[in-house]
Amino acid sequence: MSAALERRLRALEDRIEIADLIARYGPAVDSGDGEAVAELWAEDGTYQFDETVLDADGIRGLTGLASHVEYMRRGCAHVLSAPRIEISDDEAVAITHSLVMLHDGERWIGERVSANRWELVRATEGWRVRRRINRLLDGAAAARELLSS
Repeated sequence: MSAALERRLRALEDRIEIADLIARYGPAVDSGDGEAVAELWAEDGTYQFDETVLDADGIRGLTGLASHVEYMRRGCAHVLSAPRIEISDDEAVAITHSLVMLHDGERWIGERVSANRWELVRATEGWRVRRRINRLLDGAAAARELLSS
């Protein structure tokens, strides 16, 4: 196989692995599986939403937060858009939208709509999240900047 073809194949495999990793987040968090959520992150990874920054222990405990327990009690769905992925050697950035839907009587409501920047690193066990930044799409420039980065 030519070197050019090998590079193209690796790029496709990387994109698929990154997209799959991001797609696993919603089902993991909605099922309350904190270990499955934590496995998506690098050991030194962080997750920032609003003014909160979670380290590895915080990410593992995300599904146990009172707000998340209440989401699951009511019925929730964390839905992520297909990622726009940029890869540079062993690092990558993915940009997504995310929507948290909550069951409310006879209907579902959009509880939280956000812009997301996922900074990823290739680890021994595959791609992992080094840093995720989540900003509400509430009109503030910070969320728009994440989408255009």
